[in-house]
Amino acid sequence: MNSTSGSGGMPLHNKMLIGFLIGTLAGLAANFFVADAGWLNGLITYVADPIGQLFLRLLFMLVIPLVFSALVLGVVEIGDPASLGRIGLKTLVWILAVTAIAVLIGLVAVNLFQPGRGIDPVVAQSLLAASSDRATEIASAREGVSGIQVLLNIVPRNPVEAAASGDLIAVMFFALMFGIAATALRTPGTRSFVAAVQGVYDICLKLIGWVIALAPYAVAALLFSITARLGVDVLIQLARFVGTVIAALGVHFLIVIPILLWIFGRMSPLAFFRGAQPALLTAFSTSSSSATLPTTLKVTVENLGVPRRVARFVCTLGATANMNGTALFEGITVLFLAQFFGIELGMGQQGLVLVLCILGGIGAAGVPGGSLPVIAMILVMFGIPPEGIGLILGVDRLLDMCRTVVNIGGDMAGSVVIGRSEPAEAPDTALDAALADTHTGPV
Repeated sequence: MNSTSGSGGMPLHNKMLIGFLIGTLAGLAANFFVADAGWLNGLITYVADPIGQLFLRLLFMLVIPLVFSALVLGVVEIGDPASLGRIGLKTLVWILAVTAIAVLIGLVAVNLFQPGRGIDPVVAQSLLAASSDRATEIASAREGVSGIQVLLNIVPRNPVEAAASGDLIAVMFFALMFGIAATALRTPGTRSFVAAVQGVYDICLKLIGWVIALAPYAVAALLFSITARLGVDVLIQLARFVGTVIAALGVHFLIVIPILLWIFGRMSPLAFFRGAQPALLTAFSTSSSSATLPTTLKVTVENLGVPRRVARFVCTLGATANMNGTALFEGITVLFLAQFFGIELGMGQQGLVLVLCILGGIGAAGVPGGSLPVIAMILVMFGIPPEGIGLILGVDRLLDMCRTVVNIGGDMAGSVVIGRSEPAEAPDTALDAALADTHTGPV
């Protein structure tokens, strides 16, 4: 993800920081001086909450087309293993395995450090009742559903009904099946369909850009509502959340990836980080996998010694589909807000969060806040008030920079591992031809 500038030239993340500060300071002042005033409750109910709700509704509006188009294009990008040979299959395995490890680390970190605990349960329940009627309805509707039924519900009877009811995992399964079938077929009609899906994806990115431009105002409104009710306690929870995310990203980036490089890539982690440094610094400064891609390709080939055909495929695909850091962040965010609002998620539900975050990382939108629609829908699926996203947006700039580094590091590490497993004499021409036929998604 990257930052855009508004019409006045100020970067979006600066505007969001200003909104965060204004909303937080105004909310704290209201909590301290006029907490019991009737007009304050009216201001929250009729001004601040509707502004935040409008922002969230705009995000929900984009969930289904974004997830469907991103997953279809992500699968098509990976391509048919029969056409791409070993590299396509190895890349798919790397993406799924490493992303699963990243999300699992995030879930373990949240359960271990409990960053969302500490809010008075009575206050948390009042927030839950006041701000998320729909989430409460969904939570009660999910009670009593057996594990077998959850498994069966992955396959939708009616994908349109699943989309209308917000059953995100069923929509994801349908999109994956569509993508696989589109990859298997090489007909003019299929290529036209994929081109149309690409258009839907591009439109979603544009709309998300417009919606996220409203984020500074939504952040101010949402933070005012929460801090006016909770006071300074919310800032303590927020600091613990940031610490948990950074710690989990650090474990994945500094421990898991080096181990994978050492075992499967036969490369010294120190040599990897030394060679990858230009791309990692670019990723940290831009917060954009797409903007870093030219540097990533150059560094992977020249500094890390990966064959050009492997680097071009794995890194280009990874810029849109291999989002280890983003998936980890999504998992932590969902569980943190569940803890914050006093909602208990069992191991089965956390396993479902794991799957949703893995799939949500494939084709994640490369724009500011591109993962927010997926996070918001996952929150609603588990009865967690999506208004809590306002908390996250206020500190998202630093976390965005950190998780982009993890995303790029995972792409380059995957290139090294896959490159080491490939025969040196394999020609580029066959793969180039397959890529020309397969790469219809965003690159």
